[in-house]
Amino acid sequence: MLRRFFTLGKRDFSSLSEQEILALAISSEEDDGRIYRAYADGLRDQFPQSAKVFDEMGAEENEHRQRLTDQYRARFGDTIPLIRREHVRGYYERKPDWLVRPLGLDKVRAMAEEMELQAYRFYIEAAKRATDPGTRKLLEELAVAEKGHESLAHRLGLEHTPEDIREDERKTERRQFILTYVQPGLAGLMDGSVSTLAPIFAAAFATQDTWQTFLVGLSASVGAGISMGFTEAAHDDGKLSGRGSPVKRGIASGVMTALGGLGHALPYLIPHFWTATATAAAIVFFELWAIAWIQNRYMETPFLRAAFQVVLGGSLVFAAGVLIGNAG
Repeated sequence: MLRRFFTLGKRDFSSLSEQEILALAISSEEDDGRIYRAYADGLRDQFPQSAKVFDEMGAEENEHRQRLTDQYRARFGDTIPLIRREHVRGYYERKPDWLVRPLGLDKVRAMAEEMELQAYRFYIEAAKRATDPGTRKLLEELAVAEKGHESLAHRLGLEHTPEDIREDERKTERRQFILTYVQPGLAGLMDGSVSTLAPIFAAAFATQDTWQTFLVGLSASVGAGISMGFTEAAHDDGKLSGRGSPVKRGIASGVMTALGGLGHALPYLIPHFWTATATAAAIVFFELWAIAWIQNRYMETPFLRAAFQVVLGGSLVFAAGVLIGNAG
């Protein structure tokens, strides 16, 4: 549910004017150039030849930025509004190098390839919205430039074999699966499992009535599932981010949110209060560890860090629900 708050104040890409699209493209090229130069600096000591490639890529992004700036000034003047990726809903995100250090060649290569693919998607969508022939031509040329970049593996002096291609295809398929199903599903599971702890256990200890507690848990879980599902589907159409169908992501997020809450609501169908509560608490324990495992397995979060964050957060919410229920 927190995602709704983070998307407030953002604009839909479809609502941007041609002037704003050009301004966004200029700031994006500037950011990408900085990231590539930072990658070059991070690789220079161990991989000097690869660092030169990223220096060249940074220079290419600077050339793209200059062409966009010239086009903007020719049409709209010298005042360029500050529009950045974080101002646009559904726009792809970039991680600066200091968030992903230590840098390794494989990690940087994968991130750079993803950056080029995302930039290509952006220019394709931007060109569709351009009405000025010169602007449309420039955006289409930049899309071709991003898509037509020489294979990064080749530019880094690596040999591209059929097995490499198959491995790349497997990685692409896995990445798409994670973006479309795992990421929204995990967000839903976390929201459903953690956010419903307080109301369910507060109701349980306040009433000690298992049926009433089940009704509270059922309503909280279903309501949270509907809310998260619609939020996920509405906040990103997937065209720029490449995260896939908003309907599929919405279903994954909504269903997992509801399941996360129902997991510890269903035990309250057991008539005996303490048996139901002990069962629900045990299920909560397994839910939280399952979330930590998924984060480690698919999101590459260190297991101990994921476990600490999830279990600690869930424990605090659980304790809050118990305290509030006993206070009532």
